[in-house]
Amino acid sequence: MISNAPRIMISAAGSNNGKTTVTSAILKAFAMEGKRVAAFKAGPDYIDPMFHTRVIKVSSRNLDKFMMGENNCKYVFGRSSRSADISVIEGVMGYYDGIGTSTLCSSYELALSLDCPVVLVINPKGMAASVGALIEGFKSFRVNSNIRGVILNGVSEAMYAYYKKIIELNTDVKVYGYMPELSDCRLESRHLGLVTAGEIGNLEAIIDKLGEQALKTIDLKGLYLLSAGASPMEYDEPDIGYIGRTKIAVAYDRAFCFYYEDNLDILSEMGAEIIKFSPLNDEKLPEDIGGLYFGGGYPELYAEELSKNKTMLEDIRSKITGGIPTFAECGGYMYLMDGFIDKNENTGCMYHSLVGAIEGNSQMTGSLKRFGYITLISQKDNLMCKAGEEINGHEFHYSDSSNTGDAFLAVKPESDRSWKAIIADDTKFVGYPHINFMGNLKFAENFIRKSIEYSDGR
Repeated sequence: MISNAPRIMISAAGSNNGKTTVTSAILKAFAMEGKRVAAFKAGPDYIDPMFHTRVIKVSSRNLDKFMMGENNCKYVFGRSSRSADISVIEGVMGYYDGIGTSTLCSSYELALSLDCPVVLVINPKGMAASVGALIEGFKSFRVNSNIRGVILNGVSEAMYAYYKKIIELNTDVKVYGYMPELSDCRLESRHLGLVTAGEIGNLEAIIDKLGEQALKTIDLKGLYLLSAGASPMEYDEPDIGYIGRTKIAVAYDRAFCFYYEDNLDILSEMGAEIIKFSPLNDEKLPEDIGGLYFGGGYPELYAEELSKNKTMLEDIRSKITGGIPTFAECGGYMYLMDGFIDKNENTGCMYHSLVGAIEGNSQMTGSLKRFGYITLISQKDNLMCKAGEEINGHEFHYSDSSNTGDAFLAVKPESDRSWKAIIADDTKFVGYPHINFMGNLKFAENFIRKSIEYSDGR
């Protein structure tokens, strides 16, 4: 297959430079101009795509070379950008930041794979001519950097003219406009990054203001022309075949909202009817389901509410102990445990009973635990795979638990670090790691087959 989709990547020198704000502003502005826009996020992050989705009203997709593989990144991009006038990819971390000390799986390497022009978001506060050195250094750090432009963030109109002159006199990088400091458009953050899109009550007003500002101060015509200059990209379509009909209930509400859209799409293409339910608000699970899927999220913020929904807890516990195929990641795994220990400076220590299908408790800590990319190697046959099979994954959590499992060995890439992870047997695959089915379609196939078996055996 060949994709001729117009495309640009919005990246930055590092985190906290305003990539998500600027990307959301550009997406909204293009939409305001009537263009059909597709959005993507480099790397494993769940939260930024939620903002993209709220902006353009179409699901944003993750593109992660480590978890998905290079060809599958191209496939997801090519498939999701077919009907778009322009595709905008938000980078991850700093442009060259990859695994360990390398550029492996960085935004830079993704841009190379997609042959994608790159625009850096730069906040030049505290700099003068040095901003030119910064940009030139980024452009020349690697051959074929693909860096073609910059957008200045957090500057006034007067300072923009000053910095634009410096940059364009001292580099051959084009300046595509700026975003001023908009104090009422700041996106709050917490331990996993930004708060989720659904938690910001005035998000639509913020997005509208960002879009209106971008229409005034960002060179959208120039960005579109830059995107249209991307070369054709070739890729192969993976074999995602139909297996059979089943219904999979997916936990989806304020507490559980971290899902890769491609995971849900793959399950659907293989025959699953995806039925969303709320562990917070629904009294029981949907009827006639063959499998359960609990994504990540913030169950720690809603532990008391989740604990009070006794009919839902009992229904889930009964189904899981009865053998329903169950896949749970991070926050979903925490929910399936005996309970959550809530240590609070104001209220002291409180215990919230949860599903109780998995022995053990979880609690928040003051630092990240076992975070980053991992390769998961199965130590025994289980719901998703046979012993010895593997899939790449990712961990990012401030909580820890008394029972993290030992069904898989989690191995850090380019490192000698490893640890045991995931509780898995013939009907369960639950643990802290997140996985993308694009990285090993057999995991999804096995989940579907077991769900069909469960449905047929009732």
